[in-house]
Amino acid sequence: MKAGEDYIAEDFTTTIPVAEYMEHYRDAEKFIGFCKQCTRYSTYWACPPFSFNVDEYLSQYSTAFLIGTKLTPLHPEKITDNISFGREMMETERIRTDALLLDMEKSHKGRAFFPGSCLLCPSCTRAEGKPCVHLERIRPSLEACGFDIGKTASELLHIELKWGEHGKMPEYLLLVSGLFCHSSFKSANQ
Repeated sequence: MKAGEDYIAEDFTTTIPVAEYMEHYRDAEKFIGFCKQCTRYSTYWACPPFSFNVDEYLSQYSTAFLIGTKLTPLHPEKITDNISFGREMMETERIRTDALLLDMEKSHKGRAFFPGSCLLCPSCTRAEGKPCVHLERIRPSLEACGFDIGKTASELLHIELKWGEHGKMPEYLLLVSGLFCHSSFKSANQ
């Protein structure tokens, strides 16, 4: 758990065999369908459609180590701009989480999946038909590969996704990321 001035970050972790995760928590047609409704679809390198076969890409690994990072504002009553506060909180944690995942990727010879959208460039070169300028650091999200993040969070990480209502910040935000590898992991929640 990390305490900051404005929020607390807690990591919840678990492991599952990749084949089981793909079978029970992936519905590519449904979730890529949601991606198609986003303006980032086909215009950001970390978003579908991908130039590789996603099933083969995922199936080469045996273990999925999943991380849910719960971000809880300490003083929600003092937040004047929910969107800016939420974005800043998530971007701050993404810097930490993405670096951690890249380090784990090297040490476990695996592949990281960052939570949410790519943050590396203000505008992506894909829209211009140019290659990614951060090939060594870009990673797709689990949802971009067709995984159900809500089901992953509730059933595997034992934490529910929360949504804001009427312009209010939810009780907490949740970032879900992962590492696929051939190593065994012991998670804190097992």
